[in-house]
Amino acid sequence: MKTIGFIGTGGMGVGMAANLIKAGYSLVVTDLRREQAQPLEVLGAIFKNSPKEVAESCEIVLSMLPHNDAVTAVALGKGGLIEATSGAKTWIDFSSIDKDTIVKATAELTKKGWHIADASAGGVEEVAAAGQLALWISGPQSLFDEHQPIYKAMGKSVLQVGELGNAKMVKNAMAMLAAVQHMSIVEIGSWLKKGGLTDATFQTVLENSQQDSVATRRIMDVVVSRKFKPRKSWMPKDVSFGLDMAREMEVPMPFVSLAYQMFSIAQATGQDGYEATGIACNVYDVICGVKK
Repeated sequence: MKTIGFIGTGGMGVGMAANLIKAGYSLVVTDLRREQAQPLEVLGAIFKNSPKEVAESCEIVLSMLPHNDAVTAVALGKGGLIEATSGAKTWIDFSSIDKDTIVKATAELTKKGWHIADASAGGVEEVAAAGQLALWISGPQSLFDEHQPIYKAMGKSVLQVGELGNAKMVKNAMAMLAAVQHMSIVEIGSWLKKGGLTDATFQTVLENSQQDSVATRRIMDVVVSRKFKPRKSWMPKDVSFGLDMAREMEVPMPFVSLAYQMFSIAQATGQDGYEATGIACNVYDVICGVKK
């Protein structure tokens, strides 16, 4: 089995990496906060101090990082992949970032003989830990075909989505769709509640309609229970990336833009410390004047 390097062991990365260990792979890992990698070290992963050291200790590098600057630093910064003199020459990045960042990093790394695929993961921390992510991979078909066992150790579905950078666009697209869906469901539910229907009744209506889906059921379970999980939602960041690209492409996106503004209301009123459904419910409580 290959030795895999994994860079970025936060909430998503630690679950993905743990599933690779369970599948029998040896792992070398790094993170700016070593304590985040400790659960993996307990499982046998070896900690390294930099992306360069990770690359020189493995056959393929995977990463799951929080933002554009982190990906650029891992790829091209001091102690980055570009400084590796031996070991891995394949990098697959799963970070939720914009397309431009991975394309620019790839342009520099390929000069040093690296082969790059970009990827995205659909799901939250619990889904990552369960190995049930939806994975979207773009870039060379050869990297998609060759590394199927690695992908399947982390995800329930694996889809090739075309040229390099497309996986980032798909992630942004799914975030935009989810943002509109969350806000529209909670908005309609708020209106129905004002008219005398309970959230539980609306939930039953949806479950017996053509709009029923895994996503709507998950949203309504949270709406009815009002159990909002505290966590930093990455959805606004991914939606923002999509809107930035839409402006550059001159593609109007009025519904997505409005959904993004609802997240801005949540941030401005201190209601954004939850996952997306909690944010949607809190922001509609604010604009509907619901007293808590």
